Amino acid sequence: METFLILTALLALLILRTPVAFALGGLGVILLAFKGLPMVAVPQRLHGSMDSFELLAVPMFLLMSNVLLRGGVGRDLYSAVQSWVGHWPGGLGVATIMSCTMFSAISGSSVATAATIGTVAIPEMTKRGYDRPFVLGMLAAGGTLGILIPPSIPLIIYGIITESSIPTLFLAGIGPGLFLATCFIIYGVLYSRVSSGYQKIPKATWNERMRATMIALPIVLLAAGVIGSIYAGIATPSESAGLGFIFALIITFSMGRMDWPKLKESVETSLRTTVMVLLIVAGAKVFSYAITLYLIPQSISALLVENFSTPGMFILAVGAVLLLIGFFLESLSMLLIMVPVLLPAVIDAGIDPIWFGIFFVVLIETALITPPVGMNLFIIQAVGKASLHEVAKGAIPFAIIMLLTATLLWFWQDLALYLPYQIMR
Repeated sequence: METFLILTALLALLILRTPVAFALGGLGVILLAFKGLPMVAVPQRLHGSMDSFELLAVPMFLLMSNVLLRGGVGRDLYSAVQSWVGHWPGGLGVATIMSCTMFSAISGSSVATAATIGTVAIPEMTKRGYDRPFVLGMLAAGGTLGILIPPSIPLIIYGIITESSIPTLFLAGIGPGLFLATCFIIYGVLYSRVSSGYQKIPKATWNERMRATMIALPIVLLAAGVIGSIYAGIATPSESAGLGFIFALIITFSMGRMDWPKLKESVETSLRTTVMVLLIVAGAKVFSYAITLYLIPQSISALLVENFSTPGMFILAVGAVLLLIGFFLESLSMLLIMVPVLLPAVIDAGIDPIWFGIFFVVLIETALITPPVGMNLFIIQAVGKASLHEVAKGAIPFAIIMLLTATLLWFWQDLALYLPYQIMR
């Protein structure tokens, strides 16, 4: 009964549009007070939630992606990829997804990826006659790759919550991330073949390709350096993100794309996002501590294990719950609310926490492009000056591809686990 009342109270606060951080933290404080615990436990938990070296990666990756966004590097990256594949059937769609994939390997942010590539790709593709909902949906879906392909901010936070290895999670995200990107490309090419309204662009000359590639090369090297330094054991994710920010500044200033007003705007934007993330983390930490004292995770774990006797049925139930919650909560809130509750049940069911992290992220990726609170839908709506209906209509096929990928992950777990366990062995 306690579990039902607490979860109902949380749901009621969220329905009343209470900010997620305050809903979690406030309810956690009330629960601790009912237990008669000294309130000194609250600031201790708040401090403990922030006292993490790994969390430094979040503001650093946000700073790096915002500097690159305002430095206009998305246009360079898109132009370079377009010069190689733009003449293919549906070539601009291929270039869009490939550019999203590459920028994802720098930013770790879905919003930054969608906004950066969207500002370049949407005008170019619509000018060439591509169906507008298709263009908008492709950009919304392409942006979701930013939270699966490493470095991924949600995977960093998942690793902190579950005390899992962040480099291992990053390795596990590569296979599903590239698989999703490939599926998006295939769908884009097939859609373009049956749609005759778009104009093909002429094949670029070798000189044009070399020139565009050389301009974009520093960004590609930056992505390789950020990821490579983590996997080579040279730097932690936080150190790698800090170095990436410094080199992003060097690249954008040396190209004449960055000035002090733009840098100030980048820092302010990153600061706002960081404060939002850390407030939610702090609130979730207090709430997680409170529900642990009330034995709620253990109760839910026992309920799930008793009613879903096989791991497959358990994952099906979890997937259905996450999809339902995804209609109302954004991805980070889902992560911080649900993972502490579900993790004991995941372990009891014998499911690999690394695999579950990737499965979870694929599902919250899907939530990013499903109304009414799909964050990427709103980003692309603003960038493309479109209606929400247009963006959502175009995103539906990509959401279906994501759900099929989540299903495939269960039947073919090596899609996520082969790379980390082969390399880390």
